[in-house]
Amino acid sequence: MVSKEEIMKVAILSKLFVADDEIDSLTKDMGEIIAFADTINNAADEGTDFDNINNLSNVLREDEVVASYDREKILANAKDSDEGCFLVKNIMK
Repeated sequence: MVSKEEIMKVAILSKLFVADDEIDSLTKDMGEIIAFADTINNAADEGTDFDNINNLSNVLREDEVVASYDREKILANAKDSDEGCFLVKNIMK
């Protein structure tokens, strides 16, 4: 359980102003956060294998060679091209 003194100590260390009327709600909130973290820390992780939870062996498709678009048609709309490549303005100086 988090105490009011601990809340004030954390506030001082982090250089935060905490009003007196906020201390009770902050104490309650911090207690809930720590309790949630403890729940996660205590969760059983033995026997759970998360690297292949769907039992998939190979989900990759086979490579297929397909026809590409004609390079000249692609570059026909380019403002500038050189040796079959788009020329772009260099913005790094």
